[in-house]
Amino acid sequence: MFTGIIEQVGVVAALIRGSSSAKLAVAANKYFDDVKIGDSIAVNGVCLTITHCRRGFAEFDISSESLKRSTLGELKISDKVNLEKAVQLSGRLGGHLMTGHIDGVGEIRNKAGAGEGFELSLSVPSEILRYLVLKGSIAVDGISLTIADFRDGLVKIAVIAHTAKNSTLAAKGIGDRVNIEIDLLSKYIEKHLKGEPRGITDETMVRVGFLPLGWTDN
Repeated sequence: MFTGIIEQVGVVAALIRGSSSAKLAVAANKYFDDVKIGDSIAVNGVCLTITHCRRGFAEFDISSESLKRSTLGELKISDKVNLEKAVQLSGRLGGHLMTGHIDGVGEIRNKAGAGEGFELSLSVPSEILRYLVLKGSIAVDGISLTIADFRDGLVKIAVIAHTAKNSTLAAKGIGDRVNIEIDLLSKYIEKHLKGEPRGITDETMVRVGFLPLGWTDN
């Protein structure tokens, strides 16, 4: 699991495409000093497993599924990428819980300055729009962000100066594609609602341990 708080920006050192998969090498000064083969790293929001590491470098295998659902296959040598190690349960959850499993690819449609930061308007795949809520969480290239507004298929997000400085978003422009992961809770809620043929009723609430307004346990 990840939190969407970017720890360091790395640089693509190599990307080798195979028939259905790829190998990615990322350079990041001192960042990989305390990792080992088998550890998980989120690269632009995509959960990848370290297959080889040495001082300043880590290598990853990218599956065909990850290539299909994310922008990793579009990376070029010297491109910058957001990096985050898997969360430690003893640490603080600064963003929101993320799996690193990308739900779709969005596109930057507008970028406007706002104070020392900026606002992004993103188009996202129609099939994930239903999971988004005002003031809810969304991950963009692995960054935990808050939805400021959404309408007409566009999602507006405010990016503060600190996030702009410590991630790749400041270098992104109109037309650039970004990885999107929706809040995991939305998918679980939808699944449970679909399992209730009549939707959420008072009886459903009581069965799972909640008492609707006006009810008593007497």
